[in-house]
Amino acid sequence: MGNILRCFTGGDDDDQAGDHHHYPYYRPASRPTPPSPYYELQGGDWVHEPAAPPSRPPPHQKSLGPHGGIGVAPATACFAALVQDLLNFESTSMVPAALGLNVTSSKKAQVKWYRNILEAYKNSSPPPRTPAEAAQLIATALSRIQRADLEGILAYYKLPVPSHPTASRSSDHHPSSLPEGVQFVLNTLPIHSKCIGDGDGFSACVDTADPRESASVPLEVHEMVIERTQARTARDYPKADALLKRINEAGYKNHQKHNLPRISMRRIITISGKEILAKKYRIRMRGVDAPELKMANGKESKNALVKLIGGKRVTIYVYGQDQFGRYVGDIYCDNVFIQEQMLKSGHVWHFKNYDKRPEFARWEREARAARRGLFALENPEKPWDWRRDQRNANIPVY
Repeated sequence: MGNILRCFTGGDDDDQAGDHHHYPYYRPASRPTPPSPYYELQGGDWVHEPAAPPSRPPPHQKSLGPHGGIGVAPATACFAALVQDLLNFESTSMVPAALGLNVTSSKKAQVKWYRNILEAYKNSSPPPRTPAEAAQLIATALSRIQRADLEGILAYYKLPVPSHPTASRSSDHHPSSLPEGVQFVLNTLPIHSKCIGDGDGFSACVDTADPRESASVPLEVHEMVIERTQARTARDYPKADALLKRINEAGYKNHQKHNLPRISMRRIITISGKEILAKKYRIRMRGVDAPELKMANGKESKNALVKLIGGKRVTIYVYGQDQFGRYVGDIYCDNVFIQEQMLKSGHVWHFKNYDKRPEFARWEREARAARRGLFALENPEKPWDWRRDQRNANIPVY
């Protein structure tokens, strides 16, 4: 296919979340040179050129269904690169290694993306002929992924970002628009495993460069962060430390007074060697209740959540705050609805007093019937009963 393939083998695509440190991908030695285009840009419009496509693709190239693979002759080299990558994926199940520089989701998620794009390409009629059409096809096939990842894969192929990506008709859970009751959405930085407290709660940081966050950060704080980064780059560490002290004094410090609710904090964190001013949120998963750590299956529940979101970015649809100042919301990671996975695996209870969603009750019943997780016990104790007994004994619990 004109590429030097360097394979990186790994586990099966159906491995449990968290066990995908190695996934197959390839590194193209160079982007393929497209055949003569059928379409060219003239006067701002794509017009048909008389040049005909090859009568049949070369023997070593596979056909992408009725569209004939490379025989579609994409209009640009970037579009040709996409088609070439789809051909490679169909043959090898490998995704481009360099894509990871543009997106944040795992290799496992990327494999799913390319499977969806390939299926959408084969089913499209007529096939996309312009960069805009190719971008729309990708946006439709990947409508359930985070916006940043969608823009990353489009940027990788130098395709335009559609103004109105088409919503996926096959999405069962991930909302294509804000559901009723949602106050706002958080797109987090990677969740540190140590910030996951138990099976239904964790702390998450959001980059203050996010438009929703940046408006609440004073301009002088932004300027101090930039100046501190420059000082560190110049190895002027005394100046950098002095700026950090000023940032902390401005209230952007990982500290809360004990007599105030621990709602959120701002702090400087480091990701891949880059310092980021981030706002920290304490999160409570909506509609579920996990065993406390001191209860039977408490640690197992926490570990299950670590496997699902540890080290990954998540999207949180926030509905409000509880009495402890935690933000209550629905959690999505790698296109997975986290509460659903935790319920189906038997690692949390449906919190019926606070959430009446019938699917939550159904998922818990399925776990009970299969005796999964905590339901493998004969008579598992409910966490709300355990907390009540602790409070009756004057032992403080959340």
